[in-house]
Amino acid sequence: MARAILYDSVLCVGCRQCEETCSERWKLPYTEKIAAEEKTSAHKITAVRTHGERFSRKLCMHCIDPACASVCPVAALQKTEAGPVVYLEDRCMGCRYCMTACPFQVPTYTWSEILEPKVAKCDMCSDRLKEPTRCSEICPTEATITGDRDELIAKARERMKESPDSYYPAIYGIEEVGGTSVLILSAVPFDQIGFSKSIPKENLPQTTWAALQHIPNIVVSGSVLMGGIYWLNNRKEEVARAEGEGREGVK
Repeated sequence: MARAILYDSVLCVGCRQCEETCSERWKLPYTEKIAAEEKTSAHKITAVRTHGERFSRKLCMHCIDPACASVCPVAALQKTEAGPVVYLEDRCMGCRYCMTACPFQVPTYTWSEILEPKVAKCDMCSDRLKEPTRCSEICPTEATITGDRDELIAKARERMKESPDSYYPAIYGIEEVGGTSVLILSAVPFDQIGFSKSIPKENLPQTTWAALQHIPNIVVSGSVLMGGIYWLNNRKEEVARAEGEGREGVK
């Protein structure tokens, strides 16, 4: 059985209890100011986002074939047979290739830890694989539940069948980047609740690894060698902006 999470934005009431319990799990502060931040960061591993009267959650999507793991030269990120994509801090050398490769813009860098900065991301509560994730356990409306991926897909389809007028007829994560271990339901098209329409259906590891090998040549010559490099160049700019904000925050 491959562990997965189903997040149903139709049932989400925006209580943010998932955020708070996640912060407790990672021993991170959780204040009113942090609660109001609707984005993931080094001090916020999951984030509830507001879209008018609707909500969504951002967290690691735990791709079935994760680009972050494929580009890591020291195997600090690994996809486990159980489902989670885990981060092995003692292996990390701080190259941040994972931040560039992630199509969902999830991994962040802990710039506040000057001596030993590291990557921060959700690990699907890999310390307690036989129990529900903490966010699932605390959710008062079952907007977030944990289970076997195939069973959650069946559960999502059952919900859509029972209330067809309540749901957009698709499950985000079945095909995106070859499939993810976090599945999303929505009342509206997914781009209206913060999920990009430009996410490819194909898995990215081979493309991103080949692209990253050529990044120095791209910087020198400005040439584009592969289709995947266009994606990575845009992501590099986004990561650079985010890192700039992180550096400013520790001055």
